[in-house]
Amino acid sequence: MNSVTTVLAGLDAVRPGVEALYRDLHAHPELGLQEHRTAGKAADALRRAGYAVTEGIGGTGVLGVLTRGSGPTVMLRADIDALPVQEATGLPYASEVTAVDRDGAGTPVMHACGHDVHVAAMVGFAQLMARASEAWRGTLVVLFQPSEENGDGARAMIDDGLLDVSPRPDVVLAQHVLSYPAGYVGTRAGSFLSAADSLRVTLHGRGAHGSAPQAAVDPVVMAALCVVRLQTVVSRELAATTPAVLTVGSIQAGSGPNVIPDRAVLQLNVRTYDPAVREQVLAAIERIVRAEARASGAPREPEFEHLSAFPPTVNDRDATDTVTRAFAACFEQGVHTADLQTASEDMSEIPRAFGVPYTYWCIGGTDPARYADAVEKGTVSQDVPVNHSPHFAPVLQPTLDTGVTALTAAALAWLAPAGSGSAPEP
Repeated sequence: MNSVTTVLAGLDAVRPGVEALYRDLHAHPELGLQEHRTAGKAADALRRAGYAVTEGIGGTGVLGVLTRGSGPTVMLRADIDALPVQEATGLPYASEVTAVDRDGAGTPVMHACGHDVHVAAMVGFAQLMARASEAWRGTLVVLFQPSEENGDGARAMIDDGLLDVSPRPDVVLAQHVLSYPAGYVGTRAGSFLSAADSLRVTLHGRGAHGSAPQAAVDPVVMAALCVVRLQTVVSRELAATTPAVLTVGSIQAGSGPNVIPDRAVLQLNVRTYDPAVREQVLAAIERIVRAEARASGAPREPEFEHLSAFPPTVNDRDATDTVTRAFAACFEQGVHTADLQTASEDMSEIPRAFGVPYTYWCIGGTDPARYADAVEKGTVSQDVPVNHSPHFAPVLQPTLDTGVTALTAAALAWLAPAGSGSAPEP
């Protein structure tokens, strides 16, 4: 038996625990940097499996290390936080959790992005690797990262000394469940996920009675003009072959129908893949907003606040080829070339800090029959819930088995001993 087969021989034994952990995590989601319960579950599972565990890195991050002789060091990362979303899946283990967000406001909380899948699959994988330690050589580093949704969890771990407490990996690996059919596995070399910038723009006007607009500088109209004009940045300032997204996700202004307020606040999100395009789009936003404010006679210049910034995810080609070969040898349904995604991640901060290559792949989580029916009807975008939807609910199987198997095959592409019949050497 090759190393992958040896390790996965224990999958039947760990599967019930993985599924139970997934249900538990889904029912008890936690917002970024509040994931104390989730982190504790992961840390306890690692300790029981024999890992050396460090907790509290970057607040709620968890590191597990297991060494079996000399060989490569491979780090695998899972994100652990949930979202401020009211769950609408109707599942028997649906979340009823509420929490207080960073602004002090109460909010419902849901695992609407599948991080519960990531944690459960990583725990199952870590248990299998510990049980079949005769099948591999080297050092396995398992990382549970907080606050991915806020874009600051990876940086928090790095700033809190991750590079001092973790062995330096030769490669960093990670996966994400998306709305593809369960059983799907997709890799992509080069650009995979976009960079993302979120901004808050405050437009200043002059308030007045709604019956006397001549006495006002109306920031609501100013905001509306900005929203319309900002739509031309991608459509008219970038080439049609240059991928980018600019979304105004929030407009806040006023408190009543007959009062012209003195300010309006826009919140924007930008997705790009190229650093030069990113700078071009951000500069265009500021140019347009300032020009509209001047054209409206605003009494003050607009204010710009950068809320968050996610780096692009650009997969190392050699590492991606290695993982792709490992998946092709492991999954009967084969491995797909994943589409370019406009979602964003902060995972790449970690391998960048270590100065090592990385690759990030995706697995599917949608009921295959439901997905196939939507494809036949041409209604995938309407009938298949995507990440961050209140209806997003990966089916337990084969999603979890696929996640555990993918982590195993990818890790063993480096850790399997020579001559074991495992995936090709990197």
